[in-house]
Amino acid sequence: MADITDESTFGRLIVDRKLATPEELHACQQQQKELESEGKRISLLELMIKNGYLTRSQIQRLGQDMEDSMYRPVQQIPGYQILGKLGSGAMARVFKAKQLSLDRIVAIKVLPRKLKENPEFVDRFYREGRAAAKLNHNNIVQAIDVGEAGGYHYFVMEYVEGCTVYDELANGKVYSESEAIEIIRQITEALVHAHERGFIHRDVKPKNIMLTKDRVAKLADMGLARETTDLQAALQEAGRAYGTPYYISPEQIRGEVDIDHRADLYSLGATFYHMVTGRVPFEGPTPSAVMHKHLKEPLTPPDHINTALSSGCGAMIEMLMAKDREQRYPSGRELLVDLERLARHEPLVYAQPHVDAHALETLSRGQVVTLESPRSDGRYRRRAATSAAAGAGSTLTIVLATVAGLSVLLNLILLILLATR
Repeated sequence: MADITDESTFGRLIVDRKLATPEELHACQQQQKELESEGKRISLLELMIKNGYLTRSQIQRLGQDMEDSMYRPVQQIPGYQILGKLGSGAMARVFKAKQLSLDRIVAIKVLPRKLKENPEFVDRFYREGRAAAKLNHNNIVQAIDVGEAGGYHYFVMEYVEGCTVYDELANGKVYSESEAIEIIRQITEALVHAHERGFIHRDVKPKNIMLTKDRVAKLADMGLARETTDLQAALQEAGRAYGTPYYISPEQIRGEVDIDHRADLYSLGATFYHMVTGRVPFEGPTPSAVMHKHLKEPLTPPDHINTALSSGCGAMIEMLMAKDREQRYPSGRELLVDLERLARHEPLVYAQPHVDAHALETLSRGQVVTLESPRSDGRYRRRAATSAAAGAGSTLTIVLATVAGLSVLLNLILLILLATR
């Protein structure tokens, strides 16, 4: 059955087939709006059945006709045999197909009829194909072909059998730290490959991370990808927010011209956050409210939500999601260093749990505070500490501050050693 959520197309088909008059269709559309204003949601087709204009068997036949009309242009793509529909959205429909010349299964994305006359969407569609074609990495969905047939624009890509991270989150999954690290590491490898070839993805999110049956993660959908050297495109898009509200970086929200690879790292951090906490970093009643929080609201540390997370994991996500991009990881390569150390339960090089100056001051006054100290496995344990008197507290403060300073010095030495390898 065709996607009956496309009610406007069904409405036109109903009138064209003279199954209902334009007046009857309009009356049902008005009734639908009135019911929605009262908080009652009912499909247009159900209303037409309820009012006696259509029968369920007529709707089924219409659905099949609509499905056939949708498949017919795709069947005209030379060299490919359409096997079925994989999914659809506002921007494209995706089909499973066989590439006859190589006898392999592929996925074909087709631009919908309503968008094929829009130059901006057509240009973006081909831009996606061209961007993906310049990238060749195991953790990026491979581009195969792009073109036009029968008046329809199509993009052929690698078929990934499995699911997306979004699918698993939607089913209630909260990823363990180790599983999330492995997926994020693979997507970081993909981003490093893209960034070093001059591309920024601009829409890293759970729905664009595909997982094979063997749990290989693949970055998908280069629809918003842009070359960092494409100043003309950057100027055309200036002042407009491109991305997905739950995962978009502050600089994308502001529509800045000089968006760079660190925007992708922010979105990767937001995705990481969602995976290990089961919730998005910021929520709100509208997309604009969510984006306002990305700009202004402090991030609740992920290890405060999921206390099973190590402090190193929390520090990494917080660094990825720094509102000021200068405070994020300089590139994906540094992130890979920390991800590998985190996976081995070793102290991180770039992201460090912050020394809480307020806690030290409180401790000097003789009050109980919670501090974090490194464990042998590279994680951090929380412990209660107290001083017996203000004098002892002052001494302890000095000792702790000295230890913190030595830790910073050791990290600097480690960085120098890594850089000279």
